[in-house]
Amino acid sequence: MGNKIYPIGIQSFEKIRKNGYFYVDKTALIYRLVQTGSYYFLSRPRRFGKSLLLSTLEAYFSGARELFEGLALEQLEKEWKKHPILHLDLNIGKYDAPHSLDDILNKALLEWEAIYGTGAGEVTLALRFAGVVERAYKQTGEGVVILVDEYDKPMLQAIGDKELQTEFRNTLKPFYGVLKTMDRCIRFALLTGVTKFGKISVFSDLNNLNDISMDEPFVSICGLTEKEVHDNLEEDLHELATVQKMTYEQVCVELKKCYDGYHFVEDSEGIYNPFSVLNTFYKMKFGSYWFETGTPTYLVELLKHNHYDLEQMTHEETSVDVLNSIYDDDSPIPVIYQSGYLTIKGYNSRFGTYSLGFPNREVEEGFIRFLMPFYARVNKAEAPFEIQKFVREVESGQPDAFFRRLQSFFADTPYELVSDLELHYQNVLFIIFKLVGFYTEAEYHTSEGRIDLVLKTDKYIYVMEFKLEGTAEEALRQIEEKQYALPFESDSRKLFKIGVNFSNRTRNIEQWIIK
Repeated sequence: MGNKIYPIGIQSFEKIRKNGYFYVDKTALIYRLVQTGSYYFLSRPRRFGKSLLLSTLEAYFSGARELFEGLALEQLEKEWKKHPILHLDLNIGKYDAPHSLDDILNKALLEWEAIYGTGAGEVTLALRFAGVVERAYKQTGEGVVILVDEYDKPMLQAIGDKELQTEFRNTLKPFYGVLKTMDRCIRFALLTGVTKFGKISVFSDLNNLNDISMDEPFVSICGLTEKEVHDNLEEDLHELATVQKMTYEQVCVELKKCYDGYHFVEDSEGIYNPFSVLNTFYKMKFGSYWFETGTPTYLVELLKHNHYDLEQMTHEETSVDVLNSIYDDDSPIPVIYQSGYLTIKGYNSRFGTYSLGFPNREVEEGFIRFLMPFYARVNKAEAPFEIQKFVREVESGQPDAFFRRLQSFFADTPYELVSDLELHYQNVLFIIFKLVGFYTEAEYHTSEGRIDLVLKTDKYIYVMEFKLEGTAEEALRQIEEKQYALPFESDSRKLFKIGVNFSNRTRNIEQWIIK
């Protein structure tokens, strides 16, 4: 840890600089942003440094040169003009009623109006905002800077409530529309959030916003690159290796495996989750730090609402239009991707399609663990212990005990799932075997009419076939006929062939046969 003070949870650039906190210099990129355009939108997952980016821009446009001492921007900027700044943070509200958004916007406007005054006839929130912008420009003689943190928070919290979403959209649309109508008075604007705007969103009329979320030059404006990790945290990596009784090389591999892998542009360098990396060095151990800060349940609601096959998550394919859209009733993928649970894994330039997958182990394991209580009859507190029991049974060669436990996971399948039972079975199996696979070797295959699975441990190999409304005998016969177990016949480990049948009538595993 040396003499570093890690800025865990600190989003104020001024506080970081004045109190000597560790800071990775992003100011050359910030200067480029400011010099090459005026209106921007940036989407990044939570805890990726969006608020710190806005705070840095606020310090820069305040003319606070002293805060940039020793950073790239100190040499790049010559004028250090002070601009009027309107900083709106929508992260602070709980948006569960139409007035909750009005209250937040009204509070911000009252603070700005106390500085720049009010105007006659400004009766709506949008008119008051436009009036503030105009007066701030006229009174100071400098273009106004507008910074909006988590612009989409109200919309995200209202997912599932179309009426409330419509209310929020009708409020925000004219409010953000001020960015276009008051162009002559505005020097710079940046709006950040988790999700991107689409054709039906609050920005549908705001065509002067430049979305840099998938732009190569700004891919690393939030988060950490491999080079930044090694340039700034080399000493820390060595210390982590010592504490964890690992080699330096092993620590580098583990850090990359756990927290790297975010790709916001095709064929770009991977980005590390900064929150998880800093926490790792602060605590000097690996952990699921990003997940501990909470995962929104609206993501699960979207998956269930769309009857999404979870297995698809590991090899989802989509287009840039989908990645850039929002609130598509037909697909939960845009929001899952933009929230940071999936990332770009590959790009087909011929067809313009992206392949998606989990960015790293922290996200993959954390998200699958998070999903389990929503799909299986197990509460959040019990879930990790249940997985431990599954793993122990697999590792000790007890398939009977394993399947009895699996049966309990399907007990009392909710009635509303009865219409899509097959998908429900597949999703629960996927979650369990995916989690077991983090501690063993697992291969999970689905195709029309069948699920087959191979589990490997040090001592045992399990080849399983699952049927719906067939028989366990049929499933076992398929293993033999299709020679699923053939690759393992000469292996020294004990081989189990297991046929399993699900029943729609009992809504559970009806029978399994072990050979």
